[in-house]
Amino acid sequence: MITTLLNYLANSSAITYIVLALLSIYIIITFWVFFYRRGILNTLINNEKKSLEALTSRETRFSPLSALNKCSNNITSKELLHACEINIMKDASSGLSWLAIISSTSPFIGLFGTVVGILESFAKFANQSKVAFSIIAPAISEALVATAAGILVAIFAYTFHQILTRKVYELNVFLKAQSQILIAKG
Repeated sequence: MITTLLNYLANSSAITYIVLALLSIYIIITFWVFFYRRGILNTLINNEKKSLEALTSRETRFSPLSALNKCSNNITSKELLHACEINIMKDASSGLSWLAIISSTSPFIGLFGTVVGILESFAKFANQSKVAFSIIAPAISEALVATAAGILVAIFAYTFHQILTRKVYELNVFLKAQSQILIAKG
């Protein structure tokens, strides 16, 4: 496997290096967005969960932990709470679009690298009168490394996007529950 990868890199063109560099940047962005947003979302969810528990257990209007408290300044109008929810959700879901873009484009970038690699292999074989499958197969398998890299990046980006989307939904549930309780308490 490692020798195949090294052979692939040794025989690659500038376009292949650009494709692999872009996929490397994509994987770095994917992991950075995931770990950064996951930490923020976990903190927000824990704060809103504690705030909801405080609202349901005693006669307080707002919990100091709640993002709704910071946003609405102790005013419990339905419209203001809804505007605060939207603002909090917008901030909580930032970065998710990057994961969606990466998960949908990286396989195509990898496929582009594969097509270029196969075209380069065929160009090398054009001057030979007889080419056996045993000569073509290794060249094609080396070219498929770019597709594999693109799919690997897409798998992580899509999985992380789904995990973070679920966390954003969970945050939204806690925010809506608090808003409804606050409106009911008037």
